[in-house]
Amino acid sequence: MPEASRFGRLAWLWLSVLVFVLDQASKFYFEGALTLYQQIVVIPDYFSWTLAYNTGAAFSFLADSSGWQRWLFALIALGVSAVLVVWLKRLKAEETWLAIALALVLGGALGNLYDRVMLGHVVDFILVHWQNRWYFPAFNIADSAITVGAILLAVDMFKTKKSGEPAHD
Repeated sequence: MPEASRFGRLAWLWLSVLVFVLDQASKFYFEGALTLYQQIVVIPDYFSWTLAYNTGAAFSFLADSSGWQRWLFALIALGVSAVLVVWLKRLKAEETWLAIALALVLGGALGNLYDRVMLGHVVDFILVHWQNRWYFPAFNIADSAITVGAILLAVDMFKTKKSGEPAHD
């Protein structure tokens, strides 16, 4: 078995590590710079920095539960991370976009997993809003990486036929 195929696309783990490091460094910075729910307007009516803690999952799902959700979401993140590493290892050399997508999701999952296990909550600091009428839930770099990775996964899924062969333009 050739060396390159034996490790699949595991070389893209550097991107997961980069996402993790940027995520943790930014969370550390904003925890030191802001108090809980404080907002610093960056672009009036559209974008602010804030500090929020999420004990739930996406959009604070199950945030009001008694604490059991912390470990459930941690176990899910561990399981998903293991699957992503195996998937990366099994990728072919030409599956670069898929490798990037998986690496982004993995880095984001690990960033939020670290928060959940070590802090008991995920640190969020990016707030997108429209005037004072609509606020998107606060999020972080890990969430952004997961979202971009998921979009890339969807694009990759639509660009290939069900038979596994690339679709023709």
